[in-house]
Amino acid sequence: MYYLVYGLLYAFSLLPFFIIYRLSDFISFVMFHIVGYRKKVVLHNLAIAFPEKKPAELNKIARQFYSNLIDTFLETIKLLSLSDKQICKRAKMDMSACNAIAAKGKNIQFHSGHQMNWEYGNYAVVNNLSIPWIGVYMRISNKVLDKIFYDLRSKRGTILVCAQEFKQRDSCLFSKQYSLGLAADQNPGVPQTASWMYFFSKPAPFVSGPETGARNNNTAVVFVKFVKIRRGYYQFEPTIITEDGASLAKGELTLLYRDFLEAAIREQPDNYLWSHRRWKWDWKQEYEGQWIDTKELPGLVKAKPGMEKK
Repeated sequence: MYYLVYGLLYAFSLLPFFIIYRLSDFISFVMFHIVGYRKKVVLHNLAIAFPEKKPAELNKIARQFYSNLIDTFLETIKLLSLSDKQICKRAKMDMSACNAIAAKGKNIQFHSGHQMNWEYGNYAVVNNLSIPWIGVYMRISNKVLDKIFYDLRSKRGTILVCAQEFKQRDSCLFSKQYSLGLAADQNPGVPQTASWMYFFSKPAPFVSGPETGARNNNTAVVFVKFVKIRRGYYQFEPTIITEDGASLAKGELTLLYRDFLEAAIREQPDNYLWSHRRWKWDWKQEYEGQWIDTKELPGLVKAKPGMEKK
């Protein structure tokens, strides 16, 4: 079954981009206007993020989001046959500053969000970074597709680690110099132990693991913004936050990441994965000890002592 599915996908990947994008236009139209795939979730998320925008503006962002989402999926299949030269042309990333940090012997932790196209982002890093690149991923329930995507993501040298096996393998993976990629806007499985703060206009929990790892291991931390230049062409822009993660106060890195991610989303609001429920968990008074924002949560939480209000 693997070879049959792989063969069909590979044959599809040989189609020229102009045909792939016409197909993408058709699929995204059907998804938005006819099927309405997670449309309520998308529009609900956009209304939380941009309460100042009118319904017509939110619908325009949503329509373009579906186009970007389908583009991302079909562009990923295209990677099965795309040459290294074409990938380097379409996924650009200046790693000179990061490689200078790596030359000092430092480990690097990269934080990104679910902006598109993350598969091209993986290739941009591994093609330009001078030290081993570890990517954490979630398994696909279909075993055939899981193997196809595993092979696709790892074929240029990415060391893939399943999220469920991360803790069991960390001592082996981190025994030598490394770089680690994390999509730090994942919804936490247990909201009562997460870091809570405003994300756009509503409180949301953020996973605390990325910050904990950076502080405990004193890694350099780099945030990455994904910029869609035009269809099939992406610029990945790294911003060095610190060379010494242990120097940051508890909660500081997560707040900086939140601010960075919000700013990146506001620049290209249609290029974020609005179909996942970023505000899945509702704030409860019992989470008061997990509130790290400098903004006070009206009626429930007071700002932390010693922290300046925005």
